[in-house]
Amino acid sequence: MPIVVNLDVMLAKRKRRLGDVAEAIGISIQNLSILKTGKAKAMRFSTLAAICRELDCQPGDILGYVEGEEVRDADAGDGN
Repeated sequence: MPIVVNLDVMLAKRKRRLGDVAEAIGISIQNLSILKTGKAKAMRFSTLAAICRELDCQPGDILGYVEGEEVRDADAGDGN
């Protein structure tokens, strides 16, 4: 997937723990961990906004785009 999640980087920069941020924004630590590890397929804008508010950052600090990465999605139109 060409979209990467840099949540771990922002947590380290802000010296915050995953559990503390999860509790502050009202999301389970398991779901936030899925985002942190890049295993999530989607993220709600409201979740992204809450993370940005709590970590005092911009969406671009959390999300990035890596050119050249293939899209591996069932909706990518691979003909199958």
